[in-house]
Amino acid sequence: MAGSSSSIVAGLTAAALATVGFLALRASATVPADLAGPRGGDVQGVSASKVPRDREDPDALPDGSGTGQRVVYSVDDDRVWLVAGGGKVKRTFRVYPGSVDPPTGVYAVTSRSNAATGTDGASIEHVIRFASVDTVTIGFSTTVRSPSTHPDPALETGGIRESRADGDAMWDFATIGRAVVVIR
Repeated sequence: MAGSSSSIVAGLTAAALATVGFLALRASATVPADLAGPRGGDVQGVSASKVPRDREDPDALPDGSGTGQRVVYSVDDDRVWLVAGGGKVKRTFRVYPGSVDPPTGVYAVTSRSNAATGTDGASIEHVIRFASVDTVTIGFSTTVRSPSTHPDPALETGGIRESRADGDAMWDFATIGRAVVVIR
């Protein structure tokens, strides 16, 4: 009898967990649009429109890209800035985005993988994920063996590819929770 009561408890526990999981899924599907958008760390002063650029120095950090430690990614310029405390740019570099861009806004690094396979089938490393659009995950990464950092434009991909040296710098800088500011 003791064995059957423990199986009943296990069955009830499994049913309760399944119910909670189902209700959580249903609740996440009905989140109002203003609550389901981009989120991120304690970055302030981010402009929602195209931020102005320094015409004399196109590598300069754009005004309106926030304050505090952050990664700034310009989808229009295909450029990233790694910004330390006090607004000091530690590094800036060009990137090669996939076919799906994240909306502008402030996000946070949500996960990291040392090695993975990209949606285009390429072996990638130093994967830094921060957003998703529909079913496409958006993140920075470096290809492992391919000399090209350009993702296949025919595929729906969210991988933003970097050179090996830039990927190493991003890996060291963009830890879990680090703000990622996406600008135009």
